[in-house]
Amino acid sequence: MSRDRYVDFLRAWAIVLVVFGHWLITALVRGADGEIGAPELLAVVPWTQWLTLVFQIMPLFFLAGGHAAGGSWQRARSAGGTAAGWVGQRAVRLLLPAGVYSGLMLLAVAVSAGVGVDPYTLSLVGWAMAMQFWFLPVYLVLSALTPALHAAHRRWGPLVPVVMGAVALGADALVVAGHLPYVGLLNYVLVWGLAYQLGFCWRDGLLGGRREVSAALAAGGGLAFALLVGLGPFPVSLILVTGQDPSNTNPPSAAMLAWTVAQVGVCLLVAPAVGRVLDRERVWRVVRSVGGASMTLYLWHMLPVLVVAAAFYLTGLAPDPALGSVAWWVLRVPWLVVLGVVLGGVVWGLRPLERRLGAVHGRTRPVSVSPDAGPRRAWPLGFGLAAPLWLGLAASVVALSRFAARGFAPDGRFPVWPAVGLALGTALVLREGTGSVGPGHGVRRPAPRPRARPRADQV
Repeated sequence: MSRDRYVDFLRAWAIVLVVFGHWLITALVRGADGEIGAPELLAVVPWTQWLTLVFQIMPLFFLAGGHAAGGSWQRARSAGGTAAGWVGQRAVRLLLPAGVYSGLMLLAVAVSAGVGVDPYTLSLVGWAMAMQFWFLPVYLVLSALTPALHAAHRRWGPLVPVVMGAVALGADALVVAGHLPYVGLLNYVLVWGLAYQLGFCWRDGLLGGRREVSAALAAGGGLAFALLVGLGPFPVSLILVTGQDPSNTNPPSAAMLAWTVAQVGVCLLVAPAVGRVLDRERVWRVVRSVGGASMTLYLWHMLPVLVVAAAFYLTGLAPDPALGSVAWWVLRVPWLVVLGVVLGGVVWGLRPLERRLGAVHGRTRPVSVSPDAGPRRAWPLGFGLAAPLWLGLAASVVALSRFAARGFAPDGRFPVWPAVGLALGTALVLREGTGSVGPGHGVRRPAPRPRARPRADQV
């Protein structure tokens, strides 16, 4: 089995389940006045919260991301690359499509507000189109920390995720028992970073191939989750539900940490069986196609919901059975099929834009250190010369976090400062990623070479 194929599969599988899960729980109802509402299925029909155990698959995305990033950073180091140069390339790959998507959404918000669209409707739509953004700032932060995290991994190995998990448990205790919510912000990096760090261990053979380790992770994580939910204070839902306190995702809780460990264990246990399926070229072509469009699918998958809502709900063509009834669940089948067809059209229509973004990213080159710079000077040079890059990353992370928390139209208004922050941050990252380093600094950029289309595991 090719492990790279399995890593690509994990990325594609995670994206597909996220899209499918969001579509499945998205409920639209038509009010007596003709307005469209979006009741919260997980809150109205509580048993559906158990479905989140299947659809909360993002731990595997971070696991695969750590596996890919560890190999990419090792290759960059071997070639004399700097941390700033490598981080810049990764950030450009993420911020280019996210920035274009955000720009188009913000333009739509500005036009809609200008023509007098109802603020509540605008706020609801703006939230729906940004609900998936929580992932972007977390992944950007972990990408920026990769050189340091990988250095810790090379020195201490599996001890690093163990310590991260212990600190995350302490932080969550302060959130739940000490009522210190801001401490929980650490867990966005610690909990998801633990899965990312386990990706390093997996790549270096510290997890994979040892079924007893995988089984211990799966059983231990699953048992801990059951105890924390059954006897502890945590809900079963692994997606935010309005009114639940504590939540498992805002911030990531001890229960989410346990589920992450369990998922990693199961993922490693089934790797050989899934790998044999992926060795079939027909299956692999499908996985590769989905993986190649993963960022597009992730960013744009809620647009079909708006299209279908306008076409079928605003016009009264769609049936409107009681939420959670048998008829409602039966109608989920055509609902998912129609959304899939519309998303397929969206992805096809965005192909020219993807090619243009790929051409821009193709002009990025990692900063390399010339032989006379010496290994000890590589990191200071990379960080010192790319100060605008780190400023751009910080601005982008803050802006994307604001969009994730409040949407593209909070209270029906245009979000001026987050929009400015994302535009400035993306511009700075692009400038550093596609620009050049001046002479006399002991750094150089490798000569351009033909570039293959990035795999899903290179996001």
